[in-house]
Amino acid sequence: MLRDDRRQFQRLHLTKPILAIARGTSALILDLGISGALLEHYGTAEPGERFNLSFRWMGNDVEFTCEVVRSDVTRERGGDGEHTVSHTGLRFVEAIGDSAELLKDLIATFVGRVLAAQKANAAGEAMSLSAGETVLEQLGFARRTRTKGFVSHRFKDGKWWRIPTQSPVQPADGFTIAAYEDEDEVFELCGAYERADEEGRRLIQLVAELSASSVKK
Repeated sequence: MLRDDRRQFQRLHLTKPILAIARGTSALILDLGISGALLEHYGTAEPGERFNLSFRWMGNDVEFTCEVVRSDVTRERGGDGEHTVSHTGLRFVEAIGDSAELLKDLIATFVGRVLAAQKANAAGEAMSLSAGETVLEQLGFARRTRTKGFVSHRFKDGKWWRIPTQSPVQPADGFTIAAYEDEDEVFELCGAYERADEEGRRLIQLVAELSASSVKK
């Protein structure tokens, strides 16, 4: 049996931070995942502290109640010359309205564009935005008849292993998605994984988590 599973959720490292509101003031989202975010903000935060984080995506408000997991002061004096600047890791506790679905759409869109850009660069081609609108963006969204269970797809010695599982954990050598995903989409995802570099494979796992998170518990 293949081992070496990854126990932590992946996060999308944003090359351009997202402007957000936290504690009623401006902040920047540096990393973003389905379970939490890394925030840059003025002041300090203590583990266990809760507050709401909100931002805009495609004209929609996205808001989560969050809990501080860790926080570190990165600069004693920020751009205002007065307040300290901290990087704070947040865990999403509760989604407000349809924020959970909007977050999944945001992450899938970003990842699709990054992978499309990697593929275009490898081929020496110019990338169009439509190239990012692939199966990766639709994974986990096309069907709402949700079923229980997952399938772990493991890539070893040039071959794929398909392993039914009850765990949504992402393996180190492949990805785990909901059992209901279409075989054609899985085939496309396997191909993308084979072509991708290490960072690209991490992003594919991030998208796979979107699928796994939609399974009815």
